Amino acid sequence: MPSPTLEQLLRELHASLTLRKRPEDVARLIQDMYAAQGTDLDAATDTALAKAAQHSLRNLWHGYTSMREEFAWPVGAQRQLARAASLFANLPELPGSAGDDPARIEEVIRRAGEEIGRSYGQNDFGMDRLDRAERTAAGLGEISKRQYNKRFRLLRRMEAKLARLIHEQRRREVVITGKGALAHALPYEVFAADPDTAAFIAYFTARGHMRSVFTDGRQRQVYDEVAEALFRRLRPEDACWYAIAHVHPTAEVLAQVSDQDLTRLLVRWNGFLRQVAGLLEDAWNRHPLERETMIVRRGDDSSTWNQAAQAWNTARAHWFALLTELGQDEILDRVCPGKVPRLMAADVAYWHRMRGGGLHPDTHVWAELPLPWEVLRGEKQCPRSLVEAVCARHRVDPMAGAWTAPRPTAEAVAFRRTPELVHGVAVADPLMASALRSAGVFSGKEKRAAAQEWM
Repeated sequence: MPSPTLEQLLRELHASLTLRKRPEDVARLIQDMYAAQGTDLDAATDTALAKAAQHSLRNLWHGYTSMREEFAWPVGAQRQLARAASLFANLPELPGSAGDDPARIEEVIRRAGEEIGRSYGQNDFGMDRLDRAERTAAGLGEISKRQYNKRFRLLRRMEAKLARLIHEQRRREVVITGKGALAHALPYEVFAADPDTAAFIAYFTARGHMRSVFTDGRQRQVYDEVAEALFRRLRPEDACWYAIAHVHPTAEVLAQVSDQDLTRLLVRWNGFLRQVAGLLEDAWNRHPLERETMIVRRGDDSSTWNQAAQAWNTARAHWFALLTELGQDEILDRVCPGKVPRLMAADVAYWHRMRGGGLHPDTHVWAELPLPWEVLRGEKQCPRSLVEAVCARHRVDPMAGAWTAPRPTAEAVAFRRTPELVHGVAVADPLMASALRSAGVFSGKEKRAAAQEWM
């Protein structure tokens, strides 16, 4: 079997930007890429990559993981399109991928609607249906009332399905962006222009895509010793700093990016902040949260909130860093939206109390500030001075805590291999993880006990 070429490996690394590959497997791909390129690695990079790659699935006896390597895709409208094709005569033949394309689905709904005299958006079953005389005038006299109603109901359901699909696709993008920033948006040509740049972005993104672990402490940091070694390989004259700024907006990186490209990123993050603020507001309006504790209560949509909160904090961190680098941080004197904490499960909160902990001070700051969507719409004022005053009241450093300034530059942490997880609990091996997941275990006391034993 021939060895993969450099381009094949670069394309596989680029594909990993939208996947949840283990960092160890990405490290092995990077090793292969440098080997295909004929690059002699420095000792620090060689040691760091070898330390991670030895845990690659290619080097382990079981050779697989029980965890999916993809972010979940929403269910498309293939079934509805097939049904429409059987009921409407003039619809074009569509490929299977059309069920995941909102534009194609909308086109089908509109064209099918023309066959029964229905306009897009006419979904009121009592007001928008045609009566017998109207059907006759529209040339539908041969269709019985029952057959007409069947088609009308289908198109109404398809519009509802389309709305759900668009919402879930946007939510998937929010999840990926919250984990890996804008890595998924990098075109292959930009990503692969410099192999060292590609190696750093791919590994750093894989670290960001790691799943959260059930713990009463901090989550694992993204920037580890392998990422540090790959970052130090970047040459100022060859690296694509604009691409790196999509995922790692430190002052050292942004200083290498042109003002035009920084502005492009700022505009993109500004739009994304508004999109995520809308998702947060929708979750809040369905069931307002307990802001003072941020502990989940019955009726809270914790999944949507936590995904949107992570995306908001990622986007906000990039937005702050870009404003500062462009010398426009005076904007924060007028508009300084706060961070958004994630909801905490009651069993995790109980575990914190059992360990002698309590609410994070940031929770108290969040509870006193205006809600993010109110700030972005200009309905409530949230200048930097207000955030500083609230932070001072709760003894939180506003700059070190990234409330009024970009995040402090992260120090590299030691590499730790990726654990097999079942609902956030680390498990010994993938076979055990599969068995426990199938059995539906780990909740409440069992989850806390397992976490204390295996983490």
